[in-house]
Amino acid sequence: MELARPTRKSNGKGVQVEDTQICVVMVGLPARGKSLIAQKAQRYLKWLSIDAQVFNVGNYRRQDAPQPAADFFDINNVEGERMRKAAAEAAVTDMLAWFKQGGIIAILDATNSTKERRRWIKGRCDKEGIETLFVESKCDDEDLIMSNILEVKTSSPDYKGQDPEQAAQDFRNRIRNYEKVYQTIDEEEKDLTYLKIMDVGKQVIINAIQDYLQSRVVYYLMNLHIKQRSIWLSRHGESQWNVLGKIGGDASLSERGEQYALKLPELVKQSFGGEDHPLTVWTSTLKRTIATARHLPSEWNQLQWKALDELDSGVCDNMTYAEIKEEYPEDFEARDADKYNYRYRGGESYRDVVIRLEPIIMELERSENILIVTHQAILRCIYAYFMKEPQEKSPWLNVPLHSLLKLTPRAYGTDIQRYDAKIAAVSTWRAKGSVAKHEDPTADTVTLGAPVPDEKSAPVSKPVTA
Repeated sequence: MELARPTRKSNGKGVQVEDTQICVVMVGLPARGKSLIAQKAQRYLKWLSIDAQVFNVGNYRRQDAPQPAADFFDINNVEGERMRKAAAEAAVTDMLAWFKQGGIIAILDATNSTKERRRWIKGRCDKEGIETLFVESKCDDEDLIMSNILEVKTSSPDYKGQDPEQAAQDFRNRIRNYEKVYQTIDEEEKDLTYLKIMDVGKQVIINAIQDYLQSRVVYYLMNLHIKQRSIWLSRHGESQWNVLGKIGGDASLSERGEQYALKLPELVKQSFGGEDHPLTVWTSTLKRTIATARHLPSEWNQLQWKALDELDSGVCDNMTYAEIKEEYPEDFEARDADKYNYRYRGGESYRDVVIRLEPIIMELERSENILIVTHQAILRCIYAYFMKEPQEKSPWLNVPLHSLLKLTPRAYGTDIQRYDAKIAAVSTWRAKGSVAKHEDPTADTVTLGAPVPDEKSAPVSKPVTA
């Protein structure tokens, strides 16, 4: 019997409700973190299996005006105004076509700085039966604005290859042009569904939220901050079970795993350019992660999270893959066929892990610098969140032992730096269909934070535009 394909009403694509479609409309002056918020919202939704897409009006404008000067954005520049309106038209037209193909949540990333523009967007969406949720990022914190200006001048395509100081000055002038016409969302627009985030979440105003999916998006956005920060990711040191090729369990560190635990504080210091810097440390409740973190500075706050425990392998816990294939051959094949959705007997699937990690992700987005010491499957899911890795690929990511990753989210991508402890360890990556955990990954396997072939020394910085 052929199984019916999941429809949007069957919840096959995540947590949407029936035929709900939402256009999230970003609102705000430049350098207020709109693009960063848009990128974060998209990756969160896709991580939860909700089809989401960002439509950045600036990308459409760049097709005809790739690196315009600030006066291009002056309201008195007739040609500039015409081109910017044409870019918005093109973005909205493409967005509506995407919705007709079954898209669930679109994020329209632009300043949308006037009430007239917002009414125009709402009217276009209303005609197609698409809900609108306006998200205004309003900030008067000069330090944060300057930080965002520095971010834009170094990462925005508008200023690629330009002198950084000239780029910063031009961007300030661009902001001034927008300030001349900017209209914040106010009582005149109380019929709109909106979320206003002021000064990085110091104050939040929510108006006329309509349904579950909107509230889910709003809850996530309320937990965001747009300050620059990094997240450090590390597996535990090599364990005795790793050496034996067994999965799960609560094994102690091997001798080489103990060496990595001693080396980890040095790697973290290296990631700060040799300077000491405080971090909050999160581990699982299993002893191999706690042991790996025990040599980190005592003044660093350490928290143990049950949600960071390794994927529960149920009846297969403490077994090798060879033993699993012999005792549960059908399960072995089923897991290789759909590793993301396969659930161990009495255990978990990767999809289950994503659900239990959602509070971790929320807390990560609320926090600043965090070092997470945890397990392979957990790191695959967290890495997939930050890097927008497809669900079918994330369970096959290679997460080598004895290396530290530093992820720095930015408005136009995520920077990755990898620090190699240069302490030997077994490879725990397993090819599809194989029973051996110690094979070298194949050429098409993604290794987290891997250097390009001609770069052998750490750290490796790899900007990723997701």
